[in-house]
Amino acid sequence: MQRDKFFKEVKNLHHPNEKLVKTHCSYCGMQCGMNLRVNTKTNKIIGVEPRYEWPVTVGKMCPKGVTAYQQTNHDDRILRPLIRDNQALKGTKEGFREASWEEAYTLIVKKFQELQKNYGKDSLSVFSGVSMTNEKCYLTGKFARVALGTRYIDYNGRFCMSSAAGGFMRSLGVDRGSTIPWTDIHETDCLLIAGSNTAECHPTSMFRIWNVQERGGYIIVVDPRETPIARRADLHLDLRPGTDLALANGILHQLIEMGHIDEHFVNNHTNGFEETKELVREFTPEYTSELTGVAPEKIIRAAEIYGKAPNAVVMFARGIEQQHKGVDNVSAYTNLALVTGKIGRPKSGVATFTGQGNGQGGREHGQKADALPGYRKIANPDHVREVSKVWGIKPEEMPQAGVSAYEMFELMTDKTIRGLYLLCSNPAVSAPNLNYVRNALKNLDFMVVADFYLSESAEFADVILPTTTWSEDEGTVTNLEGRIIKINKAQEPVGESKPDWEIQVELAERLGRGQYFSHLKTAKDVGDEFRLASKGGYADYYGATWEKIEKQDGVFWPCKDEADKGTPHMFLDKKFYHPDGKAKICALPYRPPAEEPCEEYPLRLTTGRVVYHYLSGNQTRRIQFLRDMCPEPYVEVHPDTASKYDIQHEEVVRLFTRRGTADYKVKITEAIRKDTVFVPYHFGHDQSINLLTIAALDPMSRMPEFKACAAQIEKLEIKKVQ
Repeated sequence: MQRDKFFKEVKNLHHPNEKLVKTHCSYCGMQCGMNLRVNTKTNKIIGVEPRYEWPVTVGKMCPKGVTAYQQTNHDDRILRPLIRDNQALKGTKEGFREASWEEAYTLIVKKFQELQKNYGKDSLSVFSGVSMTNEKCYLTGKFARVALGTRYIDYNGRFCMSSAAGGFMRSLGVDRGSTIPWTDIHETDCLLIAGSNTAECHPTSMFRIWNVQERGGYIIVVDPRETPIARRADLHLDLRPGTDLALANGILHQLIEMGHIDEHFVNNHTNGFEETKELVREFTPEYTSELTGVAPEKIIRAAEIYGKAPNAVVMFARGIEQQHKGVDNVSAYTNLALVTGKIGRPKSGVATFTGQGNGQGGREHGQKADALPGYRKIANPDHVREVSKVWGIKPEEMPQAGVSAYEMFELMTDKTIRGLYLLCSNPAVSAPNLNYVRNALKNLDFMVVADFYLSESAEFADVILPTTTWSEDEGTVTNLEGRIIKINKAQEPVGESKPDWEIQVELAERLGRGQYFSHLKTAKDVGDEFRLASKGGYADYYGATWEKIEKQDGVFWPCKDEADKGTPHMFLDKKFYHPDGKAKICALPYRPPAEEPCEEYPLRLTTGRVVYHYLSGNQTRRIQFLRDMCPEPYVEVHPDTASKYDIQHEEVVRLFTRRGTADYKVKITEAIRKDTVFVPYHFGHDQSINLLTIAALDPMSRMPEFKACAAQIEKLEIKKVQ
C-alpha cells in the first residue's frame, strides 16, 4: 500500500502542461511498459517513466529504454524526402538534395515501372525489418506481392529469429517464441539458458531469473563467454563457439542414462524418440567434451539438475541460433523439454529471447520469402486462396516464394534483382560478409530507403523517404512471449515524415494498384484487415482486437474470436500442431562450424550485443548517453592469448578472417575462452565486425553463421589510442 501511495504521489508531481501516453519500448522483444511524457503546449515528448502495472516487467527499464524517447526529436531526423543527384558519391552521406514527396514518388514510380517493363516483375525486391508494428509488417508483405507483384521479399529477422522459427516449427508444429507467459519464469525450478547474454540483452528479465535462485532453484548457462549471468549461474557450460548441437545431444544422452525420461509423455505425445536415442548413444560425457571443450562432469551435472527439477524452462537466443545449424540447435534443446515432459504445462517449456521489438509478430504475417499472413505458406494452394480472397486478387496472381535475405544480395550481384525498396533495416551493417553485401547494394540500378535516420544502408540509396519513429504512430506488436500489445501515438510526426504503411498506400495508388490499398485510411484499418488475413492461420490474431488488447493489457495468440481471451500457455491439452497432434523429437547428427580454426586462422570469432546498443546501432549510437557508455567496438581477448601475441590492454590490433579485416582496441578479460575472441556488432563502416563474418547459411532457416568463424589477430605498430 505504501508503494502504491508513493507512485500515486510521484504522478501528482507532473508538470500541469504534461500528459502521459501509455505505450511500450521501441527496442527488444521484452517491450517494457512505459509512459511517454508529452508537453501539451508543444505536443512534444519530453521524457519517460516506467509502467509499474505492466505485468511482464513491472516498472523495470534498461539504459536503452529510458533514453528511447530521445530518438523522436533528435537533430539527425530526416525531415523531407532526399534524392541523390550525384551518383559518384553513392555509398556516402553526400550527394543528396531535399525534394517534395510528389517528386520523390514520381521518380520511384518511373524507375520501378521502367525496371519491371525491361526486366520483369521480379527485378524489384523488398527488404524489411521487424522493429515495426504488426500492421506495417503485414502491409509490407502485401505491398511487395500486390503493389509490386514481386516474389523477392525478405526481412532482417532472417539474421535474427529465423532459426528459432524453423526449430519450433519442426519440433512443435508451430512457432511461438515462448510456450509459457514470462510471469511463469520466476516460479520454475530450473532455467537452462543457452546462447543468451541475458543480463545485457534482456536485462529486465533478470529479476525473474535471479528469483529462481533465491527460491532455491538452479540456473544453467551455456556460453563461451563468462557473461554476467554466467558468472552467477550455478553451472556455466563454457563451450567452444558453434558446438551447441553436440552439447545438447550430450545432455540428452545423459538424461537417458540417468532415467530422467517421462515415458508416458514420450509414448503418447511425441514421435522420434527411439531414433534419437540411438543417435545420441555415442554422445557420452567424454566424447561430448572432446567436441565442445566442456568438462565431462559439467555435462553430467547439467543433466542431473535439469532432469531432477520438478519444473524447468529451456531458454535460448542468438548464440545457438546464428549458426549454419541453428535450426538443429533449437530442435536439439527443445528435445530436452520433450523427452522429460517439461512442456505443455505451467512453469515448464521452451522460450527464446527475441532480439527485435516485433521479432515474433514480424515473422508471422508475410515478410518472409515463403510466408503469408497467419504463418501460412506460399507453397500451400489452400493458404494462397485464403489470403488472396482477403486481398481481392486471384490466387494465380500471388507471386511464388522468393529467396532469403542474404541470397537476395547474391541476386543483386548477378543483376537478377535490379531495384530495392528497403525499410526498417540496415543490412550494410547487420548482414554477414559485408564487403560482398555493400558491393551488391552499389550494383543496384535503383534503391529506395525508408528510414528516419540516414543509416549506413541509406548511403547507397537513390531516394530516401522520411518515416516516423515508433512514438509517432500506433499499432500492435507481439512481444517475446507471444503477447500482442498496443503501441500508442504520443506526438505528431516531425517534419514531413510519414508512417511506413501510409507511404506504401500512397505508392500503391501511384503504381496503379490503389484499388487494393486505398481503403486503408488509418493504422487501425490496416490492423483490422491483417486480423482478417490471419484468421484460421497458425498464428491466428483474428480475436485480438485493439479494444481487447487495451482491456487485457495484451492478448496471447492464438486468439480466434471475440470470446477468446487468448492462449498464455501453449499445449496444455498436449496437442501439438503437427497433423497427428504429436511433437517431434529430432535425431540430429552433429556438424562442426562451417569454418574451423587452422594454422593460418587459429582463433574462433564470435559476436554479440552490449547493453547500451541495439542491432546495427543506427538509433542508439546517436543517443549521447548510450554513445558515451560504449563509444566504439572492441575485441575481447583472454590474458593468455594476449600474452602469446604480445598484446596489451587497450592496444589497437588488426582482426582478420578470410573475408576482411578491421582494427579494434583490445579488452583483455578472463571472461572468454583462450581460443575465442568476441566483438560487439553495433558499429558501422570500417568498424563493423560483419566485414569478417561468414555467410554460411542454415539449410532450413537460411540463417548465416554469425557466431563462429576462424580468425587471426595481428599486432600493429600503434601502441595505444590516446
